Amino acid sequence: MAHPQQFDDDDPVLAKLREICLALPGADMKVSHGRPAFFTKKIFAGFGAVLKGEHNTGRYDQALIFMPDPDDAEAYAQDDRFFTPAYWGPYGWVGLDLAGKNTDWDEVAELVEDSYRATAPKKLIAELDSSG
Repeated sequence: MAHPQQFDDDDPVLAKLREICLALPGADMKVSHGRPAFFTKKIFAGFGAVLKGEHNTGRYDQALIFMPDPDDAEAYAQDDRFFTPAYWGPYGWVGLDLAGKNTDWDEVAELVEDSYRATAPKKLIAELDSSG
């Protein structure tokens, strides 16, 4: 049974995240478990999440899910803007709520790039480095 779509394709927050993610070499988007996922060979970012024990609350429907640099993981745990997403959290992934007017999109782009670098093939990382 397929998961129902859990996002609005016309969401402006998703559009901005899509722009950031799809600007990276070899990046594409697919819907996985009802939510947008950005990937190369592996997923490097997701849109929308829930907390463990919560289902369909809508609280984090506009959230970035990313793989942090291990050196920064503790700092994210101390910052209340970040959360541990269900299903992803046990594997080291972190969430950042993007809802609201104060989203720092430069910070989001940095987090996405760090996650991309943690998951993308070396060839694509080299392509990213040569384009900058």
